[in-house]
Amino acid sequence: MGRATLADIKEKDFGELVKETKTNTEDKNKVSNSNKNRNTTSDRRGKKSRRQHRKMMMPAAVVVSPVQRLFDTCKDVFALSGTGIVPTPDKIEQLRAVLDEIQPADVGLTPHMPFFSPPVIRQAPPITYLHIHECEKFSMGIFCLPPSGVLPLHNHPGMTVFSKLLFGTMHIKSYDWVVNVPSNASTAVDSSQMQHPEVRLAKVKVDSDFTSPCNTSILYPADGGNMHCFTAVTACAVLDVLGPPYSDPEGRHCTYYYDYPFTKFSVDGATVPEEEKDKHAWLQEREKPEDLTVVGALYTGPEIVEN
Repeated sequence: MGRATLADIKEKDFGELVKETKTNTEDKNKVSNSNKNRNTTSDRRGKKSRRQHRKMMMPAAVVVSPVQRLFDTCKDVFALSGTGIVPTPDKIEQLRAVLDEIQPADVGLTPHMPFFSPPVIRQAPPITYLHIHECEKFSMGIFCLPPSGVLPLHNHPGMTVFSKLLFGTMHIKSYDWVVNVPSNASTAVDSSQMQHPEVRLAKVKVDSDFTSPCNTSILYPADGGNMHCFTAVTACAVLDVLGPPYSDPEGRHCTYYYDYPFTKFSVDGATVPEEEKDKHAWLQEREKPEDLTVVGALYTGPEIVEN
């Protein structure tokens, strides 16, 4: 067949030309859409692959253990720690909130551990101390008391102390000093039986049983029951945070006391209302009790990272 002449083209019906043009355009669009769909699918696959790659490259979320959170909070709360320096109220609440959430398992404890077993013989059972951390600003540790175990009455000079009962029932008796009261005393008992006859008046702050779960207790240098005694009603564990910790060179020495009823001594100038007498006592310094045995044991809870 010969080539179509211009006349041949002109002779074509206009409608047919439009039809051919539409058909050609649709064919082109089909090809274009097909390519576009392939490109879109490829793009989607590429984006998904990139997202998966980025997800694989992103570091996993770091899970902070409760005891690590406690350590980090103590570093913040006790950053300016020193003898007689009390953290601000908001810092106090910050640390209290962290301690309130801590459970025995968070520090690797269960009530079935051997140092919570009742004593075999009738004598003062040993107290076990689990050392977690200590620096010049604060210390963290756990006292483990078997039934009838006693931490005798002792003080915390210039310190702020948080005590969290992790499990069990404990009786706490605590005192604060009564200020501006004479300390020279006469007594009806034979003073020759007393190694240190000087006594000082204190007021009872707490004298109650506490059962876990309960709120964290806090004592301050001059308030909150700075001198306290712990007696285990059942096997129990107490997580203690001290800020700052005991330090003989810095004058923070642990002193033990006897406590006597207010009516046992007569001191010139020292009077309290009759209804208040049972809420006051005379404290007398003593040596560390001979039957007090505190042994150290390995802390087996989550490790602390000191960053």
